Amino acid sequence: MPQLTMAKALNEGLRKAMEDDPKVVLMGEDIGKLGGVFRVTDGLQKDFGEDRVFDTPLAESGIVGTAIGLAIRGYRPVCEIQFDGFVFPAYDQIVSQLAKMHARSKGTLKMPVVVRIPFGGGIGAVEHHSESPEAYFAHTAGLKVVSCSNPVDAYFMIQQAIKSDDPIIFFEPKRRYWEKAEVDTSMTPDSLWGARVVRPGTDVTLLAYGPMVKTCMDAATAAEEDGRSLEVVDLRSMSPLDYATVFESVRRTKRLVVVHEAPSFVGLGTEIAARVSEELYYEMEAPVLRVTGFDTPYPPSRIEEEYLPDLDRVLHVVDRSLAY
Repeated sequence: MPQLTMAKALNEGLRKAMEDDPKVVLMGEDIGKLGGVFRVTDGLQKDFGEDRVFDTPLAESGIVGTAIGLAIRGYRPVCEIQFDGFVFPAYDQIVSQLAKMHARSKGTLKMPVVVRIPFGGGIGAVEHHSESPEAYFAHTAGLKVVSCSNPVDAYFMIQQAIKSDDPIIFFEPKRRYWEKAEVDTSMTPDSLWGARVVRPGTDVTLLAYGPMVKTCMDAATAAEEDGRSLEVVDLRSMSPLDYATVFESVRRTKRLVVVHEAPSFVGLGTEIAARVSEELYYEMEAPVLRVTGFDTPYPPSRIEEEYLPDLDRVLHVVDRSLAY
């Protein structure tokens, strides 16, 4: 099996989707000849032509607006937003049009649009280049929101998203683009909307998605040396949420710590904590705790490591949970 970085796995997934369906088109800033700032679309314009992989002006609202028009005409556009913080000029088109067109047309219009967004910190960038805006989109009815955390999921999830008739916001953890794994392209993938237990455990459930899954896996490895067994669940889909897998894990461990880079206030962790508390209040031995970014604008790159959740912060909150 080939060893692929996440960026290359996404590239191969996009290539497979374009080979399978001539209606799949890619669009975004510098995605053609340059291959994107993270080289995710490298070589695709050369192989599929400028009619199917094309560069756009620096106008995110125009990118998504054009994609909506293409979707109405039967295409399956995949938009690349160059950095997470650049998505906001397109927020009106995504929330006011893309998310609502299917319902507004009483189901007659499909919106098979994928909006790819590199997100999160950890690469030494500054604000507008290191954001975690997933809660804005997960909150919006009519949108599906997913995030891969490893090359295998990257390869399959991008293809599944493109095949979906729903508009999907596809978050890619940019700090994980260069991490490698063996990718068996012949395997049967999990559901796009399902969470996955990536490390079984008995003492505490760590729930994460995107870039924080690896952080939680590292925390679980470190905790094992102290005789603690941490279960790690990769959420994978933020909207819809796979509560069945989350509830099943928390019923086993009786404790839950949610980890994400985005600020805690009205974040994904807040919603998950509320739902788990409603469902499992009498079965849990500790309240749901969160490890998140701080409720401040993203800091200068020199101090981003003080802002981002890391192994020590995760283990500290695990200690708090076990102390109840």
